[in-house]
Order: sequence, then structure tokens, then C-alpha cells
Amino acid sequence: MARTVRGARVLITGAASGMGRLYAERAVLEGARAVVLWDRDEAALTELTHRLRREILAGRTAAAWGAPEGSPSSSAGRPATTVLPYVVDLSELGAIAQSAQAVRKELGGVDVLINNAGIVRGKFFWEHDNGEDTRPTMQVNALAPMYVTREFLPGMLQSAREARIVNIASAAGTIANPRMSVYAASKWAVIGWSDSVRLELKRQGFGHVKVTTVAPSYIDTGMFEGARGPLLTPVMTPEYVVDRVWTAMLAGRPMLMLPWTVGLAKTLRGILPVRAWDAIAGRVFGVYDSMDDFTGREG
Repeated sequence: MARTVRGARVLITGAASGMGRLYAERAVLEGARAVVLWDRDEAALTELTHRLRREILAGRTAAAWGAPEGSPSSSAGRPATTVLPYVVDLSELGAIAQSAQAVRKELGGVDVLINNAGIVRGKFFWEHDNGEDTRPTMQVNALAPMYVTREFLPGMLQSAREARIVNIASAAGTIANPRMSVYAASKWAVIGWSDSVRLELKRQGFGHVKVTTVAPSYIDTGMFEGARGPLLTPVMTPEYVVDRVWTAMLAGRPMLMLPWTVGLAKTLRGILPVRAWDAIAGRVFGVYDSMDDFTGREG
């Protein structure tokens, strides 16, 4: 089992900020063959690309993708990492298809796909505008991971190389929460689709392609600024989450819920009557008012 992504072709959506930036830095530090950055923010994407090329490439040390620890393949003679930025609006199917074709032409395909990009609208459902809120949330959060994966999965299936797909969902995809109706719907979709693809790959004998579904609670990236972590569920640092996701991805772990209370809440929600769960979630854990002071960015 691979212990690093050295020598792999890695594509990250939403790469220019937050956890996407940290995934990109990690891939470069480990000596990935290519790190493909997709983001709609051209200025942030350009800044990250320059910084990765200028500062990080010289400092990476890791064993090769799939090689044992202590491999003779070390920093001496290690292949250069190519950093490839693409300005992509994930709400546009055509942009995804065109950019994917460009990546395949340049690299032949990818070995690691991290579907990280996401947006949130922290408001009651009736305050959502169909065009400005609901549609883009479902397109970016739910449909884009499917579209992007469909572009690159056939190449993964045909290759003999180990491959990984990471789909960033949310704890909101496991339990309902006020002021997150459309966001929660998009993440429920991601979890159901992602884990179904995992099962399909296993059933059809494509064991070299592994899917990891990630369902974290609130992360301190600015996206959920003002949100309060429920009882025993602190707002996590991006560095902590990225480290756990990276480890789970390399190991091919099917599901990662962060922190542990996310799994507990999911279990309780499944076994308790609705009224009992509502009382516990609302009055004990404080889940239902966790978004009351939300001020985070919407894109």
C-alpha cells in the first residue's frame, strides 16, 4: 500500500485556498509527479502556483508512490514535480469537460483525485434563491464531484497503478440541521453517491481504485465563520483535518468522520425516535443552533 503520493498525478479541486491549498502543499512536498490545481479564483490560483514552484519543490523528501519506506529512491535523482493550474468554474459542465480533456492531453490521466471544492449558503430554505443559491450549491457540491470523477475514473480503471478518489462531504450529510437545508442535501448526495461508487468498484474487481468519503464537522477555514461547534465537537483546524484525510486516503479507508462525535450523532439519529433525537440534538448537543451566528463566506 502506498505511503506517499511520490510519483503520482494528483488533481485537487478548490485548490487555491483553505484545505485545498494544504492538500496541494502536501502533494508537492511528497514529490508527486504532477499536482493539478483547479479553482475559479484566478488570482489566488496564480499566487499558489508561483509559491509552490518557488518555495516548496526544493524541500520535499519521501519514498516513491507505492515504494516501501527507506527505498533507495530518495531526494537524489527524484523526478521534478509539475504544478499545473487551471481556472475552472465547477458549476459549468462544459468547463469541467474541457479542463479534464486538457489534463488528459498533458498527463494521460490522474492517480489521485481530491474532490474538495464546496460552497455553503447559511440561511433558511425559503430564503434561498433558486438561481443564486440552490442551483449553484447543488452543482458545485453534488454534481461537480460526479462530473469530475466520471472524467478521470475510466483512465484509473484501465491503469495498473494504485488510484485514489477522495470526496469531501460533511457531517451535515449525516444529520439534518437548520440553516443548512440545501447544503445538507448536497452533502447527503455526495455520501450516497461516493460510497456507492466504492461498492461498485469492489464488486467489479477494480481493487486498485479506492474511494474515501470524508464527513467532517466545522473546520476553521472561514467558510463557516461564526458557526459554533456542538457539544464535544470543537471547530477543527484545517491542518488537523488534512492530515487525517491524507492518511485515510493513502490507506484506502472507505469512510472518515471527524471528530468522533459525528459518528456518534449519526448512530443516535438512526436508533432514536425523531422526537427524542430532536431533544438531544437541540437541547443537549446544541446541533440545531450551531449555525445561528453564521457569517462565513458563501463561495
